[in-house]
Amino acid sequence: MTVATEIRDGILIVRIQNPPVNALGAAVRQGLEAAINLLEMSAALSGMLIAGSENAFSGGADIKEFGKPPISPVLPDLLLRLERCEKPVVAAIDGTALGGGLELALACSGRVATHRASMGLPEVNLGLIPGAGGTQRLPRLIGVKAAAEMITSGKPISGAKALELGLVDAISDDDLIASAAGHARNLIETPLHDRLDKPAADADAGWLDGFEKKLTARARGQLSPLKALEAVKASLTHSLEDGLKCEREIFLECMASDQRAALIHSFFIERAAKKTPFLRSVAPRPVETIGVLGAGTMGAGIAIAAAQSGYRVKIYDANADALQAGIDRIGKTLSSEAEKGRITKETADRFTANVLPISSLDALADADLIIEAIIEDMDVKKKVFARLSEIAKPQAVLASNTSYLNIDEIAAHTSRPENVIGMHFFSPAHVMRLLEIVRTEKGSREALATANAVALRMKKLPAFAGVCDGFIGNRIFKRYRQQAEYLVEDGALPQDVDRVMREFGFAMGPFEVSDLAGLDIGWANRRREDATRDPRERYVDIADHLYDLGRLGQKTGAGWYRYEPGDRTPKIDPNIIALIAARAEANGVKQRTVSDEEIRDRLLFIMINEGAAILGDKIAASAGDIDLVLLHGYGFPKYRGGPMFYADQYGLERILSAIDGFSKSDPYCWRPAPLLVECARAQKQLCDAADQGVAGSDAGS
Repeated sequence: MTVATEIRDGILIVRIQNPPVNALGAAVRQGLEAAINLLEMSAALSGMLIAGSENAFSGGADIKEFGKPPISPVLPDLLLRLERCEKPVVAAIDGTALGGGLELALACSGRVATHRASMGLPEVNLGLIPGAGGTQRLPRLIGVKAAAEMITSGKPISGAKALELGLVDAISDDDLIASAAGHARNLIETPLHDRLDKPAADADAGWLDGFEKKLTARARGQLSPLKALEAVKASLTHSLEDGLKCEREIFLECMASDQRAALIHSFFIERAAKKTPFLRSVAPRPVETIGVLGAGTMGAGIAIAAAQSGYRVKIYDANADALQAGIDRIGKTLSSEAEKGRITKETADRFTANVLPISSLDALADADLIIEAIIEDMDVKKKVFARLSEIAKPQAVLASNTSYLNIDEIAAHTSRPENVIGMHFFSPAHVMRLLEIVRTEKGSREALATANAVALRMKKLPAFAGVCDGFIGNRIFKRYRQQAEYLVEDGALPQDVDRVMREFGFAMGPFEVSDLAGLDIGWANRRREDATRDPRERYVDIADHLYDLGRLGQKTGAGWYRYEPGDRTPKIDPNIIALIAARAEANGVKQRTVSDEEIRDRLLFIMINEGAAILGDKIAASAGDIDLVLLHGYGFPKYRGGPMFYADQYGLERILSAIDGFSKSDPYCWRPAPLLVECARAQKQLCDAADQGVAGSDAGS
């Protein structure tokens, strides 16, 4: 039974019982409709309350219904009827009330919540807007300013914040049901429909204009936040009935957009990343203690991520000063989290206490998982792993955080290659959700399952990759960065390349990223590749000359751009334009005008081409894994869905034709990727599945 009812002292108590999130599927909606019928027909009933179960009020629409014909009653109609009840209906909110779940609560006459309740309208994160009245009822309840921020950000709020805003009428952590029933009784003599035809208030034109400008900058090309604001604005000038019609029109407009399809795809590949079906029957090894080698920025971040997840952490660095600096960084980071109100001081102290600095590798003898995060030097890593294989207990998993290096080669220098894998975190490791887990030739499924279990406990999105230079993300990003340098040698300016990619949706262009990371990193990678670089590969030496000039990016005040002291804003440097022209001439490249379209296509299509090659090499298991990595590790705009999804939307034939044209001038870089067609077919299947994901569309959220 998905909806259970009982009667207490004239109040009909309705409980949604549809675990795990009490989704508003057809059976639940029909149960709620039956409860409304009973409330209206029974003279013995003076009111009703709606509650959830299993730590959730309701998480919104039922994804099992996505893509199927709508089943009556659809949520918008059900909520309109609920709102028009002549008897009071109170929502008793404990746990999550998200999307359609919050819209259900908003249609009630009153709301009582616990402190731990979490309420939000996250539809913008799926390229949509609330579709069951959220953009009209929330502004009328808490005012346009607060509602606009909630709806356009998609961020949930706590029970305490909801009380402060007026979203809920009371907080009760003791007996929520009794409190909500009492509130229903208090509303019996209260006019219930005053707000139905009244527009929302409290937002003047000046505030709205300012908010819209900030939102446009924050959205960086994403459609749904601005469309959500458009719907919220309608609450200022329309009756509820007309506002709901306006909301529906905008909702359907968003439903038809490419961005909605891309964001739904992103949602589904994130869900898939947490399931890892190929490890379903493999039991992970227990992990209580994690060792971290290296106390630099990455090692400290990994230690924080582990400590926050309840692991006991031992951190080592051969340099005692570096170790102390790492410990200080960990403490400062966690204290900052407490100061910002994200965690309590007690929690910060507990996490800090979970991290133990050690002065000898021998202290890692009891570690269940050891993660190496030291310098990117193969010889150094080989020596470290050989030593770890002598120290660590037999079942310990030994993981390298290397970004590029061959982990099979590292594993071969241990006595236990079956326990060696890659765990490539992204910086800052305690913030970034992506984790590339690298399968080695001899690595066991148990070792992979252990890394996967740790990743999930750390709330990471695991993406499995095979061994190659750069795995999935850095292999693609290398081609992206390389193509950007080809473009400037051909005649494009760095600032134009960066602008085009920002306009596409990236937060930063490739040259801005290079200056931020430091040009010495790229230089070191190129020197590592010198011995094995194919002589047929085009090589642009502009960045090498910048390195020789000491222009290492933001940290030296100059790189591809120049920077004023204390200001990270990139400024165009005429010296760089002159240097680029000089190097192009020296290398026999005749510069020309490069259009924005060519810049965009060459950078995006090289990612797609390399992604197809990665699939062909079986480095990634699916196109979705490639998209996951680029979305969460490299800033590919989420509303574009990732490079492989973008390929499907843009059109495979157009891409293949363009690649054919590019390959005439650069056959090595644009070598054909035979799997591109198969990749697109597989991607289309993912897209079709994702498309079905939304449509409970008639259910609104």
